[in-house]
Amino acid sequence: MPPDFWTWPHFTPAEFRCRGSGRLVVARDFMDRLERLRVVFGRPMVVNSGYRSPAYNDRISSSGPAGPHTTGRAGDFSVAGIDAWDLAGLARATGFTGIGVMQRGDWAGRYLHLDDLGPSPRRPRPRLWSY
Repeated sequence: MPPDFWTWPHFTPAEFRCRGSGRLVVARDFMDRLERLRVVFGRPMVVNSGYRSPAYNDRISSSGPAGPHTTGRAGDFSVAGIDAWDLAGLARATGFTGIGVMQRGDWAGRYLHLDDLGPSPRRPRPRLWSY
């Protein structure tokens, strides 16, 4: 059963739990923005990765223990081709400030990273990057 605070019908808590620690951390405004994006996109958004504990993120990501996923304000979504093109454009229009694009190799491994972090000295926003 979802936690009492879970109000986003197109996503489940299990999709956003850390795969290393099992913890669930989400920012409500990020999830509200994500739900709006999903409604406008009109297609499934399969979550590859949601929240990551700092220790787990340090093990699996080049961003170290303080990457965007450790904030509860980021997710990676399995998407390729025209769906990736559409989702990236809609994400920008919906107010996401970070879009990471992985669209090379096998289609099953392609994804978009989406976050809504604010600017920092290291990473101005909005920001687009590729993997």
